[in-house]
Amino acid sequence: MHSYRDLFRTPEFTPLFVATAAQTVAQTASGLALGTLVYRSTGSPLLSAVSMFGPSLAQVLGATLLLSGADRLPPRGTLAGISLAFAALTALLALPGLPLGAVFAVVLVQGLVASLGGGVRWGLLNEILAKDEAKGGAKDEAKDEAKDEVKGGTNGGANGGTNGGYLLGRSVFNMMSGIMQITGYATGGALVAALSPRVSLLLAAVLYAVAAAGVRLGLSGRTPRSSGRPSVTATWRTNAVLWRDRPRRLTYLGLWLPNGLVVGCESLYVPYAPGAAGTLFACAALGMLAGDVTVGRLLPPAVRRRAATPLLALLAAPYLLFALRPPAAVAACLVALASVGFGASLVQQERLMSLTPPGLSGHALGLHSAGMLTTQGVGAALAGTAAQLTSPAVAMTGTAATSAAVTLALAVAPVAAPAEADRRGEPALR
Repeated sequence: MHSYRDLFRTPEFTPLFVATAAQTVAQTASGLALGTLVYRSTGSPLLSAVSMFGPSLAQVLGATLLLSGADRLPPRGTLAGISLAFAALTALLALPGLPLGAVFAVVLVQGLVASLGGGVRWGLLNEILAKDEAKGGAKDEAKDEAKDEVKGGTNGGANGGTNGGYLLGRSVFNMMSGIMQITGYATGGALVAALSPRVSLLLAAVLYAVAAAGVRLGLSGRTPRSSGRPSVTATWRTNAVLWRDRPRRLTYLGLWLPNGLVVGCESLYVPYAPGAAGTLFACAALGMLAGDVTVGRLLPPAVRRRAATPLLALLAAPYLLFALRPPAAVAACLVALASVGFGASLVQQERLMSLTPPGLSGHALGLHSAGMLTTQGVGAALAGTAAQLTSPAVAMTGTAATSAAVTLALAVAPVAAPAEADRRGEPALR
């Protein structure tokens, strides 16, 4: 699979793509509406940030309790059920007079429901594109690689659960996410200004229902990728297997920490520039789109494999200039530039799939998604707390500096571990 056209010729890719697009618009519009609603009623940057990114905080519970279902539940029914649950919960948030405690209780339930969605969706995408590549003549080779992974244990190898179409497909989904976030934030901002946050929430609930219908009507019924019933024990066991391998563990940390801290900066757009928050979010999505196009289509493979650290550095660096409290127009340019760095996640996901056996692809991607969203929620809470004590600009600068320091530490970690092992006369951990 070599082009975007090939992707959209793949059966079931387009319905999954369209349904995910509708859900992304609903999520961005409802998040902006809820953050604005909470900020208007409380005046608190912390509560506004947590209301927008609070579902992410609940992802850690889902990752430890529910994630085994990513490979053990039928994908179509699970994705449709998740979208319907979000439709109902978002409509509930639109109720007038809903107490603040009830709002955060609903946000917690949203996070628990969402924790399963990433693993199911991205595992299904990997399966759809792998199946299409097999039809193109790589079927026997893929089977041989899968057998090698099983024989080699769960540590995986260079050819683990990855397929050539996944990076391209995921880059298209990321680009769509950027476009739909621009649409969602722009539309949500206009609706909040012209009508009310509650109207935005109700329209988002309708879009979630549309996404559920698209999944139910557009995808075929598939059997789960793995046998057995989902359980907490199975979730813990597979999480331990995935976390035990050192290269995979460092890849997860690189996917989670720098990204999550920078999202903490994004969570302060509303208190930093209340009248231009929608513009800042849209510019962030535009920058992310540019980064995904660059990584997914323009960078040669040899360059792409080395691009993760520079992109993560770019993700944090422009936010350091918020110490100067730039006006909204300058801030929008800085935000767009920084968000190009989100393209690093494509490089890291490709590496994660190369280190993961095919039978664990959904769980591995779900753990990535849940961990990433959890750290984004933590980043939002930390940045909101710092803004409460100082100011949004100071909090954004400090959070970005922490992200840059984490990126540097992760960049030297693979080199430092073998050196330390050599000094001790021990084999390096892998």
